[in-house]
Amino acid sequence: MRLDQYLANATELSRKEAKKVVSAGRVKVNGETCRQANRRVEAEQSVHLDGTPVTLPGDIYLMMHKPAGVLSATTDSSQPTALDLLPGNLASRVHMAGRLDKDTTGLLLLTSDGQWSHAVTSPRRECRKSYRVWLAEAIPDEARRALEKGVMLNGETTATRPAEVRVHSDKVIDLTISEGRYHQVKRMLAAVGNRVEALHRFRIGSIELDDSLAPGEFRALTYQEIRSVTE
Repeated sequence: MRLDQYLANATELSRKEAKKVVSAGRVKVNGETCRQANRRVEAEQSVHLDGTPVTLPGDIYLMMHKPAGVLSATTDSSQPTALDLLPGNLASRVHMAGRLDKDTTGLLLLTSDGQWSHAVTSPRRECRKSYRVWLAEAIPDEARRALEKGVMLNGETTATRPAEVRVHSDKVIDLTISEGRYHQVKRMLAAVGNRVEALHRFRIGSIELDDSLAPGEFRALTYQEIRSVTE
C-alpha cells in the first residue's frame, strides 16, 4: 500500500493532506523520515506521524445487497459499481470476494482480508452459492435431473459439478452450485434448453443475504459469518 493511502486509511487525513505531511517530513517509516508519498508500506513496517505510531484498523468484512444495473468492478468510467455504493473510507479499503453479473441481484461479499477472500473464491474450497432463478420456460423433470447430474456448457470440455435444484414453481427454482464458471447459471439453464429471465444470489456458503437489507444497502458480517468461511 502507498504511504499516502496508508495514512488516509489509518487517520482522518485525506489523501491530499497525507501527501502534504509526508512532503513536510513529518512521517517516519521504520524510524527513518520519508518524503515520498508513493513509497510502499509493508505490513511489518512501523509508521509514525509527528512521533505518534499510526496503525491501520482491523480487517473489514461486509455483505451488500447488490442491485441490478451495478457492476461488480472496482472502477468504471461510465457505469456505477458496487464500490460506489460504499462511503469513500470503506470503498478504498475493500475488494469483492467474487462477482455478480450486472443484471444479477443479491448477496455480494466485500473484504480487506485477502486470505478470507481467497477462501470464498478458490475453486479448491468448493464454496457453495445459491441462486433464485426465474425462467422463461417451465422446467421439466428431465432438465432438473440433468442439472443435478452435471451438464456440458457450450465451448467447454468438462461437465459442471452436480448442482442442487429446488423447484418452487414451474418457472422458479433455487440452484446451488459449487463452481464459479463464467455466467455459469445462465449457461447451465441454456444447456437444458431454457433461459434465465432474472437471477438473485441469496447464499454463499452458510452466509445468507440479510432480508432487512434493501438493494444497495450493506452491513458488517457477524463474527459467526466471518468464521463460517474458514471453518
